[in-house]
Amino acid sequence: MTTPLRVLVHGGGIGGLTLATALAKRGHHVDVAELREQLEALGVGIIQPSNALHVMREIGVLDDCLAAGFAWEVLTICDPAGATLASIPQPRMGDAPANNGIPRPALARVLADAAVEAGATVRFGTSIASLTEDGAGVDVTLTDGHTGRYDLVVGFDGIGSPLRKHLYGDRYAPEYTGFANWRVTLPRSPEVRGVVMSTGNLEAKALLTPISEELMYLGAVFAEAEDFRPDPERAHEQLHERLAGFGGPVAEALARVTDPAAVVHSRISQVTVEEPWHVGRIVLAGDAAHASTPHLAQGAAMAVEDALVLARSLDAAEDVPAALTAWEERRRPRAMWVQGLSRAILKQETGTPTTPEEDELLKVGIPGAAHVLVQPY
Repeated sequence: MTTPLRVLVHGGGIGGLTLATALAKRGHHVDVAELREQLEALGVGIIQPSNALHVMREIGVLDDCLAAGFAWEVLTICDPAGATLASIPQPRMGDAPANNGIPRPALARVLADAAVEAGATVRFGTSIASLTEDGAGVDVTLTDGHTGRYDLVVGFDGIGSPLRKHLYGDRYAPEYTGFANWRVTLPRSPEVRGVVMSTGNLEAKALLTPISEELMYLGAVFAEAEDFRPDPERAHEQLHERLAGFGGPVAEALARVTDPAAVVHSRISQVTVEEPWHVGRIVLAGDAAHASTPHLAQGAAMAVEDALVLARSLDAAEDVPAALTAWEERRRPRAMWVQGLSRAILKQETGTPTTPEEDELLKVGIPGAAHVLVQPY
């Protein structure tokens, strides 16, 4: 399409801001509606694997991401005592680094600045109050009073997506996997120059991830009841209890966890929208459509791939409905493969029985998946 479109992106997270930048650079009019008042409170850190960094290059922010983060090439696997079992070089896509760890607030600032510089309007503290799709466009009212008619509305509004609920009711509510993620930011140990993963303990997996020259995070995954929440006054002690069986670099990092307020706890859930991801001119993307467990570190990468491929699909198609159909035909198989393998790895690592379909996925394994995911998307 050569005619500029009016696009509303619902959600100013990683995928939404990537799409806003990609579309605004192409001359489209883009509004981003973000519920939060600011982008600083975004958790701990994130891994940008090479396929995500390739997208960052495409929208012009790769150098900014690398400057704010910590690029790394080798994954180190340890046993629970801390002895190194393997050092695995990670594949690259093109000339982007294999991986980059980056604080989430830093990435949010990079992407928000890029979206605004490209010409997008980011509206904070607002979300969709009502919308009506009539086949030719979507009339939207935001909670801040803004109204507009858009050619396309994109829901990059996360695993709890209000836009998904609008389209499908409760049919695709997040499914809790039975596991939770604990993370805490710490000063980076000099020897942590890539992800260090301690595994082999079926009750937990722990890893250290560098996210800048100064910082890293300690992460751990445990089986937990759905209604469990850490004690706000002793969350650090609860983390110590859960990781008591680990030695080596994990134990050294754990010894520095002394503030309960620094511990971030989140349940691991997934979403699989089995119906089409688009209804008319309203489309779901990223975690709103296909949230995965974090075991391939590909959740945000799938979101930014969604964004770039959607922008390219709008370039190539004659109209918006055709672009959405072509986009989903490309994105669904890859995103569902990532989701299935991620869930299978979670089960394998924790001794949970797997299905025959998951056993087939596990034949690829993490190293094989890394090589698949640096192929063109």
